[in-house]
Amino acid sequence: MTLPIAIIGTGIAGLSAARALKEAGHVVQLFDKSRGSGGRMSSKRSDAGALDMGAQYFTARDRRFATEVQRWQAQGVVDQWLPKLYQFKSGQLTPSPDEQVRWVGTPRMSAITRALLDDLPVQFGCRITEVFQGKHHWNLQDADGGNHGPFSHVIIATPAPQASALLAAAPKLASVAAGVKMDPTWAVALAFDTPLDTPMQGCFVQDSPLDWLARNRSKPGRDTRLDTWVLHATSAWSKAHLDLSKEAITEYLHGAFAELLHSTMPEPSFSLAHRWLYARPSSAHEFGVLADADLGLYVCGDWCLSGRVEGAWLSGQEAARRLIEHLQ
Repeated sequence: MTLPIAIIGTGIAGLSAARALKEAGHVVQLFDKSRGSGGRMSSKRSDAGALDMGAQYFTARDRRFATEVQRWQAQGVVDQWLPKLYQFKSGQLTPSPDEQVRWVGTPRMSAITRALLDDLPVQFGCRITEVFQGKHHWNLQDADGGNHGPFSHVIIATPAPQASALLAAAPKLASVAAGVKMDPTWAVALAFDTPLDTPMQGCFVQDSPLDWLARNRSKPGRDTRLDTWVLHATSAWSKAHLDLSKEAITEYLHGAFAELLHSTMPEPSFSLAHRWLYARPSSAHEFGVLADADLGLYVCGDWCLSGRVEGAWLSGQEAARRLIEHLQ
């Protein structure tokens, strides 16, 4: 009997690997600690509509990924976002248009991972805490003491610090993953009943606690009843204020936003804060994938490549390719 392949994590990397394996005729079983797929591509449903709190948009530079994005577009789960872009530097707000093609999930970022997940078997709300080897197979243990398996191979598609904790069976891979530092990001969403008086729809920010802000409702397919904004703090500021309350974070970033617009800003009718502990790798790596083919353990994620959505997808493809190659 052929055993299924376990995949831990249903962000872009894990789902990219899962789809490639399924298309090659393999059986997979996915696990995720969250209630839904997406990882940092997930969206928060709220009274102000769906809000992209994590990845804001993505680009497609690699030919293989560009082809995949065209497939998603044909499915109706992505569309181009054409924001009026600005930059804020030395206290000055200036238009900053560019030629970059930016893509977003529609009607929310998580539409992409939902489409990729489709009919794949998945257990949500299941935090895997241990990956251990039996005789010729793998088993997984979850945080509630539940046992899952047997599996022929395991693909770990989680942020580096979480991956290293699951790699006790492969100390070399564990130490590589442990050496990858990932930076946090505080994200805050604000909604206003009366639209803010600015043409800006996206802004790259310098010299501020803020790093980026976007008019969420300017993205295609979004709920437009309220004027919704998503603010991302810089990694350095997020690190320095990691344990601050969500209320205090919201107040700080709302203030930084008002400063940037040089205006007295109304109180938001709705606000939401989310802390991404592992938002992005501190520096770029070119692992592609970490693998111990003899053991049957593979590790993929955006941090194995560029730190971008494209890197996550390519890393998942590479993990699947290496695993399939080893089986031939």
